[in-house]
Amino acid sequence: MSKQAPLHFTTVALLASVKVEAVSATLEKLEQYLLAEGCEVLFEQSTAELMAHNPASLPIAEFAGRVDLSIVVGGDGSMLSAARKIAASGIPMLGINRGRLGFLTDISPDELAERVAPVLRGHYTVSQRFMLDARISRNGELLNRGRAVNDVVLHPGRSVRMMEFDLYVDKQFVYSQSSDGVIVATPTGSTAYALSAGGPILFPELDAIIVVPLNPHTLSSRPITLSGSACIELQVSARNELMPLVTCDGHNDFITQPGDVITITKHPDALLLIHPQDHNFYQICRSKLGWGGRLGRPLKEQ
Repeated sequence: MSKQAPLHFTTVALLASVKVEAVSATLEKLEQYLLAEGCEVLFEQSTAELMAHNPASLPIAEFAGRVDLSIVVGGDGSMLSAARKIAASGIPMLGINRGRLGFLTDISPDELAERVAPVLRGHYTVSQRFMLDARISRNGELLNRGRAVNDVVLHPGRSVRMMEFDLYVDKQFVYSQSSDGVIVATPTGSTAYALSAGGPILFPELDAIIVVPLNPHTLSSRPITLSGSACIELQVSARNELMPLVTCDGHNDFITQPGDVITITKHPDALLLIHPQDHNFYQICRSKLGWGGRLGRPLKEQ
């Protein structure tokens, strides 16, 4: 692609949340590459502290109206952390994978020139993902609130004892359950913790939410797929002797008590993820999950 083509993204913000040599090296390489392409490069304020030099930086709260594209260097955890903070601004995100699995960060550091250059000039695909809004109430009073890109999990914390809860969907009673907890996940989160617990893989842009029980004390309890507009309520049973935790994306542990209600709905903010034009969800599943490929040559286009 000609380097004379005009830039679609002119101001790029770089983000990372892990201070390791590989991440810092990739940030430096990416900064030099973007500058050579004619972009203005800004570092998120805490990310700038990972660098040996003193780059121009900006707090995430000031990205809106100033930044065209945010690039996250790290693993999916780094992407999730950045996404929860950036979503409200509507700024698209691109991921450079320095982690392990990499469902959200799909560009290798060795592919910067050939994979990032087309994106900078407007040749990319966009994937819109929704988040979950979790609200914890006690006697009708809101106590805590969290947001999640992947999942909201109700679990007994460090205890090895089962917990009890009631599940309601759109005010309709579904079941009472004794188990190790429950995962409420987005399509994005269907390839994370929910997958390990036996949940289905959802295409990333489906408007759906899955409810996956954790080791339920019954053979008949199975994952449920709900509409993305569903209102899910988890009522901590009064019979509990535990004080279960609510965790959003593996962070923000909120302690609950018997009688508390966890209400989970779609968050009003959505994520805009940028991918190279050859991005293929099924190829990623084959690569990351070890799915077998089809023998023989690819089907010819008809």
